[in-house]
Amino acid sequence: MSIEKNIQTVKDFFVAIASGDRDALLALVAEEIEWIIPGEDWPLAGTYRGHAGLADLLETASRSIETSTEPREFVALGDRVLVIGFARGRIKATNKPFVDDWIFAITVRDGKLTSIREYVDTQALARAAIVSEPANAGNPPEDRSDLRAS
Repeated sequence: MSIEKNIQTVKDFFVAIASGDRDALLALVAEEIEWIIPGEDWPLAGTYRGHAGLADLLETASRSIETSTEPREFVALGDRVLVIGFARGRIKATNKPFVDDWIFAITVRDGKLTSIREYVDTQALARAAIVSEPANAGNPPEDRSDLRAS
């Protein structure tokens, strides 16, 4: 396929994600898709393979986060398309917001996405996913009974 068609396929993929159109999304990815999301301590980190893995990722995402994603730039060479973008959202379990500048490295073959590798701000996402302990967590309350008003 031409570079222009590969870029359009990737743009269509992001439109399908934004609209929640699962059928359109699955039509744009190969059966053997591999999607790698780096990091630890946040709900989406991992490697997802095939349509079943993609379905698991989408289900985990809908349970775990609210996000809006804005692809801003598409750079292509051959079957590779790099997408530079921005996301903002919230981790549902902690109700903490995040902002994330990201790059997706996507491979397109025969009109279908075969590989996605995200480069994301894993620290921002992990910070939003970690439940904060109260300031006194693990410490007994201070005994202030001997304090006198002056």
